[in-house]
Amino acid sequence: MFNKKNLKISAAALILMAVTGLAACSNTEAQTTAQETEAASMEETSEQALEESETDEPETSESAKESEAMVRVGSLKGPTTIGLVNMMQSAEEGELPFEAEFTMATTADEITAKLVGGDLDIALIPANVASVLWNKTEGGISVIDINTLGVLYGITGDESVQSLSDLEGKTVYMTGQGTTPEFAVNYILEENGLTGKVNIEFKNEATEIAALLNADPTGTAILPQPFATVCLKQNESMREFLDLNEEWEKCDASGDSRLVTGVTVIRNDFLSENEATVKSFITEQEKSAEKALAETDPTSELVVKYGIIEKAPIVKAALPKCGIATVTGEEMKGALSGYLEVLYNANPQSVGGELPGDDFYAVLE
Repeated sequence: MFNKKNLKISAAALILMAVTGLAACSNTEAQTTAQETEAASMEETSEQALEESETDEPETSESAKESEAMVRVGSLKGPTTIGLVNMMQSAEEGELPFEAEFTMATTADEITAKLVGGDLDIALIPANVASVLWNKTEGGISVIDINTLGVLYGITGDESVQSLSDLEGKTVYMTGQGTTPEFAVNYILEENGLTGKVNIEFKNEATEIAALLNADPTGTAILPQPFATVCLKQNESMREFLDLNEEWEKCDASGDSRLVTGVTVIRNDFLSENEATVKSFITEQEKSAEKALAETDPTSELVVKYGIIEKAPIVKAALPKCGIATVTGEEMKGALSGYLEVLYNANPQSVGGELPGDDFYAVLE
């Protein structure tokens, strides 16, 4: 349909009508001239309208992207970010269906502070921290997926340490105080009668522990991947002696839980206004995780590029043990709720004093 202004008689036609008067309509030559002028004007207008209609196509990917909300994502330096690196690269290249910016930190406190303060929309954080945050914000956040399963491994150069029971009387270096690693290890120690019999010494970063083990290869540590592999590659005298996934399964005879390391949480006000974008984010996150496991060479290079680990061969060796996953829906709810219940029974404060309600689990279909 043409715009009304485009249907107006041309200026030349109006002048001609004013000069000849309405009575001149009976004059064939004048009438023909006016009609020809108007026809030419309408033809020009019609061509213009056609050109405009041809440009009025459905939104391109770029314009569609502009209509999506900007997604601000925070993650921890480690397995959670390793699962995201392919997505981060896609964002840099403008290949995501939405705009996204990524922030990486070394401690969960940095990420949760930004999330609560509204500086982040989505965060990849330790599973128990998500429950603590749900309690602190009175249900202001919810979890949309599990992004990392068990990644904790024990390494040592001490020949006297061959199993979990051999840790009695030993000092064990760890990261993750107040988060999943600490509470998972405490639960496993308690179930094996080792509470108070193992000296756990926490460090802020895995690099600190790597330096300690370089100085004393007979030391012992429980570290997440890929940092456990980094230490093993740096010290040939060191070896892996403990898989905490296996120890967790031994402790949980019911089989109702899994050792969950990291989850993806979202501010509920952002979710309520941008559900379609959030679903798109989960899809892209899953693609990134699958690519990380299937295409280890390019993924390893990206891990180095984003400053998570310095050497690609080490990353490639660690990837199969990094627990990278994307678990959603009812499967996510079952695995995570079972895990949090185990932690709650061992220490209610590890999950914020109260188990999250059903609204904590955002089952997006």
